[in-house]
Amino acid sequence: MFADMTKLPVYASLACMICGAPATYAQTPSPLGEWQYSAGIPLEKMYQPSRPNWEVRLGIGSTLEPRYDGSDRYHTLVGPSVDIRYKDLAFLSTGEGVGVNVLQGNNWRVSIAAVYDLGRRAHDDPSRLDGLGNINPAPEVKLAGEYVISKEFPLVFRGTVTRSFGGSNGWVADLGAYMPLPGSSENFFWFAGPSVTFADSKYMNSWFGVNAAQAAASQYARYDASAGLKSAGFGVTLIWFVDKHWFVTADGAIKRLLGSAAGSPITQSKTNGVCDVSINYQF
Repeated sequence: MFADMTKLPVYASLACMICGAPATYAQTPSPLGEWQYSAGIPLEKMYQPSRPNWEVRLGIGSTLEPRYDGSDRYHTLVGPSVDIRYKDLAFLSTGEGVGVNVLQGNNWRVSIAAVYDLGRRAHDDPSRLDGLGNINPAPEVKLAGEYVISKEFPLVFRGTVTRSFGGSNGWVADLGAYMPLPGSSENFFWFAGPSVTFADSKYMNSWFGVNAAQAAASQYARYDASAGLKSAGFGVTLIWFVDKHWFVTADGAIKRLLGSAAGSPITQSKTNGVCDVSINYQF
């Protein structure tokens, strides 16, 4: 499958220059794989140990995604794409949030960041969500770890644990892996990989449960969602280089809800997809 592995380090060094700022809004429940929010960042230091103190990438992007987790209706969001990093220490990113790398080595890092969840509003889809109330937007804290096997085999593993303060007030854990793929060139690069998501009962019941008051006010019967495996998915991230400053990124992913998330009466579609495109400038 990886007949062109000898070129991957070269391509990875180019791709890492611009990855990490997908157009998707950070941590909004979406089919985008969690690893896609920071794709390429852990490879950057391996292939480019000498980098400027400041790395700034700004752009604008558009995302097509479900109206809410488990919806069969989609909407489009437009907004900024931002990725600012200082000395491989601090970062401000629409993908990773605002945070610092607290521990790191040549092929691994551990970071902590403040991110956010846009929640879910009844007016996102009144015919389906009427009577369920809102899941309010809420700040979150995310602890993340990434590990790259080697330069010769640049498979990246990423795991995160996120705690919401408000909104669902729950815990979510994501595990994913991705790798730069063959068929790349100096002007084009792509990553792909799977991911799985677990959540506690507070999160699951906020998004997929129906309590007694909600059952009385809505079209749904009471439903208790349990903790455990929430979803599994697969994503692809692509980058096109226009020149050394301008680049275009695109992300696509598909996610399948599992367990009590799939069995929820609120879930209209067990399978959701997402795609986004952004145009960016690197200073």
